[in-house]
Amino acid sequence: MKIWTFEGGFDNNFTYLFSDGVSPDAAIVDASVPLNSLKSTIEKNSLIPSKLLLTHTHFDHTAHLDEYISAYPNAEVCALDGSQRWLNKQSLSDGDTVQIGGLTVTAIHTPGHTQDSTCFHVQDALFSGDTIFIGRTGRTIGAGSDTRQLYRSVSGKLLTLSGNTTIYSGHDYGPVQKISMKENIEMSPLLQATDEDDFVRRMEEYERSR
Repeated sequence: MKIWTFEGGFDNNFTYLFSDGVSPDAAIVDASVPLNSLKSTIEKNSLIPSKLLLTHTHFDHTAHLDEYISAYPNAEVCALDGSQRWLNKQSLSDGDTVQIGGLTVTAIHTPGHTQDSTCFHVQDALFSGDTIFIGRTGRTIGAGSDTRQLYRSVSGKLLTLSGNTTIYSGHDYGPVQKISMKENIEMSPLLQATDEDDFVRRMEEYERSR
């Protein structure tokens, strides 16, 4: 598996490009940066994006999606069921899979930051959007956010993954761009919460001290 990382957008966003390293089939995670940032890499590696995976539909993660769709009209927009904003869309539910060459990508619905937040797990990589960052979780201050729901998503679905899972988050907010699940838990007070109420208290303290 090969992963390319592109930084830019509205708030140190990340867009990811990945393939199995053998076939030309490729996927793009989030449309946060202009297509020109990716195009030379796509062409140099003779890749053909067939899936445009959305971790959630906040504007900073979808800003350039129409541009991507125009360039790759046969690529499917893969997003959580309920968003009907784009044509050629594949609606995903929790646990659904998509195929990228020889890679099987599993969608993990992780509501909390937003109701449509979705992480994508493939081999030992987790594209976590704004659900988990380096050193902390996403915030729950926007419309549709829910701190308790975020705790259940993170503790019940993500922290159960292998400690060797590498997290590729939606923004460059930490001291490194990627980190293992085990290392992230060790450095994050939020991910060390003992239960839901403790997580809520820690999130409230985090917001007060920002």
